[in-house]
Amino acid sequence: MDINKRTILWIVFAVSLVVLWNNWMVSTGHPSMFAPQPPAKTAPVADAKNTGAAATAATSADAVPGAGSAAVGEGAAPFKSERITITTDVVRADIDTQGGVIRRLELLNYKENSHPGWFNGCFGWFKWCQPGDNGKNVVLFDVDANTNKTYLGQTGLINAPGAPNHTSPFVARPGARMLNGANQVQLVLESESGGVKLTKTFTFKRGDYVVDVRHDVTNTGSAPVNPTLYLRLVHDGNKPATDSFFSSSYTGPTMYTAENKYEKLKFDTLEKEAKEAQKTGKPMVQDHVTHADNGWIAISQHFFVSAFIPQDKLMHEIVTEKIDTNLYGIGVKQPLGTLAPGATVSNTARLFSGPQVSKLLEPVSPGLELVKDYGWLAIIAKPMFWVMEHLHAMIGNWGWTIIVFTILIKLLFFPLSAAGYKSMAKIKLATPKIQAIRERYKGDPAKMNQATMELYKTEKINPLGGCLPILIQMPVFISLYYVLQAAVEVRGAPWIGWITDLSQHDPFGILPVLYAISMFITTRLNPAPADPMQAKIMLFMPLVFSVMFFVFPSGLVLYWVVNNVLSIAQQWVIAKKYAAPEPAKA
Repeated sequence: MDINKRTILWIVFAVSLVVLWNNWMVSTGHPSMFAPQPPAKTAPVADAKNTGAAATAATSADAVPGAGSAAVGEGAAPFKSERITITTDVVRADIDTQGGVIRRLELLNYKENSHPGWFNGCFGWFKWCQPGDNGKNVVLFDVDANTNKTYLGQTGLINAPGAPNHTSPFVARPGARMLNGANQVQLVLESESGGVKLTKTFTFKRGDYVVDVRHDVTNTGSAPVNPTLYLRLVHDGNKPATDSFFSSSYTGPTMYTAENKYEKLKFDTLEKEAKEAQKTGKPMVQDHVTHADNGWIAISQHFFVSAFIPQDKLMHEIVTEKIDTNLYGIGVKQPLGTLAPGATVSNTARLFSGPQVSKLLEPVSPGLELVKDYGWLAIIAKPMFWVMEHLHAMIGNWGWTIIVFTILIKLLFFPLSAAGYKSMAKIKLATPKIQAIRERYKGDPAKMNQATMELYKTEKINPLGGCLPILIQMPVFISLYYVLQAAVEVRGAPWIGWITDLSQHDPFGILPVLYAISMFITTRLNPAPADPMQAKIMLFMPLVFSVMFFVFPSGLVLYWVVNNVLSIAQQWVIAKKYAAPEPAKA
């Protein structure tokens, strides 16, 4: 039994060292040992602002099945596109007149996280205090050749030859480009080709991350047409630059329908299915097709999301695509019906592009709040965050909220943890007897275990009781980890002094050191293992896990430190109560 325990402890120790080495490699800019090789970079994306056409498959008509060309008429002057910037109090968006594509969207109230390296800095190669560049706003939609980033919002028409699509030239109507005291600002774009006129109207509202996207389609030809509107989000397949073993997050297509509920569609899965489709001769597009008259499509990422919500109660098709090398899309195709000459049809969709704040997501569309990913313990994490939100409303600081929440959790589980500590105190008192049994039956493990179990029965000791304090905390610990990973409300939230972002690791390592001290005291209060080697490992393990906590969110380490301090106080009181009586004085 002791050999098995020792083997397990050594395995845990070895795995911990490997994980720590991997995180040091990631922190210093090297690739993770557990991550696949990054995809080969595609050719730089040409800027459509000056050229009048995007030089990537993401903006080619062929990338949308059935999309026709919308070339400028013969003899006409070459079209010169421009980017029109719309600014509200919460977003700044660049919309290209070449196709009416949303090419850039900046969130004005959210800054890029600073990522102070815990292994690259101030003292030799330890730079715990190096500040990161957190002065830039978070940018969602963007095309950046330097980082091989492509993130676009596209709309247009298919199934009507020559009709305007996301590569067609549009003309912008004059109008305001900023709120300027108003509650909303609109951008109206018009394009006519192939006997079809398409008018796109983007409506941005004050304090709102939802953009109303209306499409008015008019048949200007002499024959009926059957156009289909598409709404598409395009994204590269790169992993976020900040991903590491302990802070990995999902980035990729997601969707929701009332029938199929919430689904994640990974870029890797789309790539594999595209390769399989090539082998079998099937087309690369339309890997997944879902029919519904409700729901939404999105590109989800850590803390933020962009989602198209098509017009409700109108049948549509949800399609995922591999567009080009390392470039993928998820879109909606919504038939608009037959349009007679001179007829017009309007379609109203919405685009949410902003933070994953539950109170902002829930009113937009059913199921949209599910993009806030709490992992497999969502059933615990969601009510946990609900309690924390209400505490924060009263306290006003997320650090103190975590401390108060820890105290409440400790009080909730007090009876169970107290029973566990009582069991450990009894084991500590019985340690001399247990040691005597081991010495007496050291050559006969079967009799040793039998005598030990009889002693436990006589002394009314539950040998597993000491595990209860740890076991009952693990679901809370893991759930809180997911909460701090997913809650954009905690992102950038300070506590005191050096802790300026509870969702990031402690830049000076003070909390992990306090955790190590608290764990050392906790270990000393517990009964020592009979095996000397096991006892040394148990003393060393807190140090190993403390080092691991250098890369954990500081809010999580704060929870664990406070929890340990409360546990120490509880253990000390119970140990004093069950302490062996002092021998009588002569």
